[in-house]
Amino acid sequence: METLKVRDAKDVEMAVREAIEAEQPLEIVGHGSKRDIGQPVATNAVLDLSALNAVTSYEPHELIVTVQAGAPVADVIAMMDAKNQEFAFEPMDTSVLLGTSAGQGTIGGMIASGLSGPRRIRSGGVRDHLLGGNAVSGFGDAFVAGSRVVKNVTGYDISKLLAGSWGTLAVLTEATIKLVPKAEAQTTLVLRGLDDATANKAMTKALGSSFDVSAAAHVPASNQQEPDGALAKAGAPQQALTLVRVEGIDVSVAERARSLAALLSSFGAVETIADDESAAIWAALRDVTPFAATSPLGGHVVWRIVCPPTAGAALGMALKRETGGEVIYGWGGGLVWAALPPAADAHAAKVRAHAEAAGGHAMLLRAPKDVRAAIDVFHPQAPGVAALSRRLKHSFDPRHILNRGRMRRDDNP
Repeated sequence: METLKVRDAKDVEMAVREAIEAEQPLEIVGHGSKRDIGQPVATNAVLDLSALNAVTSYEPHELIVTVQAGAPVADVIAMMDAKNQEFAFEPMDTSVLLGTSAGQGTIGGMIASGLSGPRRIRSGGVRDHLLGGNAVSGFGDAFVAGSRVVKNVTGYDISKLLAGSWGTLAVLTEATIKLVPKAEAQTTLVLRGLDDATANKAMTKALGSSFDVSAAAHVPASNQQEPDGALAKAGAPQQALTLVRVEGIDVSVAERARSLAALLSSFGAVETIADDESAAIWAALRDVTPFAATSPLGGHVVWRIVCPPTAGAALGMALKRETGGEVIYGWGGGLVWAALPPAADAHAAKVRAHAEAAGGHAMLLRAPKDVRAAIDVFHPQAPGVAALSRRLKHSFDPRHILNRGRMRRDDNP
């Protein structure tokens, strides 16, 4: 496979224009940490952005960072840690689920995938904190979207379209992202032994309170927990854990945790885990470590299902009953991770039927290449939405040069 390793944004323009002329689609990669997500790309040429790894500008007092697309997320996070700042959306590290090298995810991949972590329910997703960026369209033309300030009037906010587009609209070369100060303290409230439905009620009650909950999740008793990991330390294996997090100023967190514990006391005894131990738990849930590639469930296919929070428990229980798989609930029940036994169709019909009945959608995040080639990895769109998506794709990349087939099996010019 031919690899085009670019040095700067001008190289990206040239590479895309040459690809258009040669009618050669390009697979867009940073360090390739997410190459095994999505439909297999229809190409034998790779556009490698890993050399675009500089931090262009970091303004801690303004809570803004501008960074090139190939910069490793881990390096940017380490830089922000020194200033006690972070990404509000807690970007997921997919290396745990996919079994790839840790720390290889890039800023471009973070934005292109749009995979946000536990704080999504309070702070929004990747696109909500993307202020702007520089990119190259499928015409081979560079363009600037958004700006480097929080308040701006620039017409259509095109940068938001790039988040979650999996590199199918344009090649992002640089992005400006809004940051937040790290919380002074955090406390996780723990309820043990609840079934899925009762846990869903407890999380709904917590999220509906006035105590500014920043995350809520449930790990059922049947899940295999990593033996030495944060979740196993929080409770004995085969013990269900219902977890609710509050963050902020130390005094405020303490008071809100006490009030929330009283509110949830009808569901059982409430325990608390604070600060570093709490952070480790949510990092494990963010990266879905119980379904890690190295775990007993490592051979299962993994679905990421988004639905109304109140529908999550019924959806998860139905999938467990019908497939013999395992689930984890995040976002108060609005995110269901399902690890299902291997199957030629990855149980797609069952998963999508339940997701649609709940008013949600499902994405196949982990599966062998032949399975991903045979079914729709991303949830099929309604006819009107699909037509709009095709028009949008055509307006950015009419020859379908960029990541052809990554999101749609029928992605042809």
